[in-house]
Amino acid sequence: MRHGDKINNLGRKKAHREALLSNLAIQLITHKRIVTTLAKAKALRTYVEPLVTKTKKTASKEEIMHNHRVVFSYLNDKAAVKELFTVVAPKIAARPGGYTRIIKLGIRPGDNAEKAMIELVDFNEIYGNSIATAAEPAKKTRRSKATAAPKKDAEVAEAPAAEVVTDSTPEAAAE
Repeated sequence: MRHGDKINNLGRKKAHREALLSNLAIQLITHKRIVTTLAKAKALRTYVEPLVTKTKKTASKEEIMHNHRVVFSYLNDKAAVKELFTVVAPKIAARPGGYTRIIKLGIRPGDNAEKAMIELVDFNEIYGNSIATAAEPAKKTRRSKATAAPKKDAEVAEAPAAEVVTDSTPEAAAE
């Protein structure tokens, strides 16, 4: 019985599972997006998010070095640790959590396994633009509903119309 056992063993022994998650985390950090099975993606999320949290700036230099060493003990890859602390950390500094996104991709034809794409949230340009504009708080006033509609009409009316000049004389073509 597995009462209260919340870890997904992924059909592997402990050492094999840790090696698998470490390698997946390294690839996720270096490529910012990977495609794997849904079960592995969900297990990877719980493995990599605490590591990304450790990259946030702390008070002293000793704590920063300690976090480097802790993350390296999980990943065992200097390039991935450097990428995590120099490229990923500045982008996620303001985010309180939820650094990864899992998108289901359907089933794999060979063995009917569910595929999923896991990616670092702040490195997706398609979704990033809408999130950045949504993060800006709207200006709230008591009369915001009454003044919002006329303002939009005024902005459209102020826009100058494009002028089209068609001159078929040879002097106009030379200019």
